[in-house]
Amino acid sequence: MSLPAVSPPTPQTRASGSSFYTAMRILPRNQRQAMFEIYAFCRAIDDIADERGDIAPRRAALDAWRTDIAALYAGKRPPAQLAGLGEAIRAFGLERDDFFAVIDGMEMDVVSHIQAPDWTTLDLYCDRVASAVGRLSVRVFGVPGGEGPTLAHHLGRAFQLTNILRDLDEDAAMSRLYLPREALAAAGIAATAPHDVLADPRLADACAPIVARAREHFAQAAKVMARCPRASVRAPRLMDEVYQAILAAIAARGFAPPRGKVRLPKRRILLALLRHGVL
Repeated sequence: MSLPAVSPPTPQTRASGSSFYTAMRILPRNQRQAMFEIYAFCRAIDDIADERGDIAPRRAALDAWRTDIAALYAGKRPPAQLAGLGEAIRAFGLERDDFFAVIDGMEMDVVSHIQAPDWTTLDLYCDRVASAVGRLSVRVFGVPGGEGPTLAHHLGRAFQLTNILRDLDEDAAMSRLYLPREALAAAGIAATAPHDVLADPRLADACAPIVARAREHFAQAAKVMARCPRASVRAPRLMDEVYQAILAAIAARGFAPPRGKVRLPKRRILLALLRHGVL
């Protein structure tokens, strides 16, 4: 694939503005670097999905990523920018299909503006763009093999549903609406156009099932983490606490306009670090 020829951002630089950066930083060096590589891959794919313009070149860019990922697993010499990702794949036994799933999820955003999908389609989307990343991550964290996929399933969906609720207006600006049509119908909202839905006074009723489902995924993830060695879930626990706080802040703020952006104060993250024995 065609990658920038000059001074591309390092994986750590790309991760530095993310919600997960603090959790990555608490890991041992080899795990930390692997997570930075995974995050840089995800950001690159996400950037393609969020580009404006024709579908064809964006699909071609995603196909180029599929080709490069396949080449890494075939033992071929990777482009210089992917050498670190190749090392992470070998060191932690990362699965090729999980990388492909992330690409497939982002392609869902490319081929059409997702607007009010059904629950089944939304769950597939969450699995691809979030739980697949979780499946890569739990291998790096060292979560026991029998627990890792289940933890990735629940935390990935919990995080993505929280993101959907947090980013309603940002997504609508890109003609996207991830609230499921069943939830809209149950709230009495017939519209599916993003801005029409967000202006409806019944929006909170449509969001309530997403809040409830995210909370249930958090609860199930907590049960899994309680069964795992403490060191293997230190980073997931920190991310879990931060994201649960974001979800709680969204629910407390409500969904009536104007919807201010939910951001956690730094002291809240510091308390989470202290609570998990990081500092």
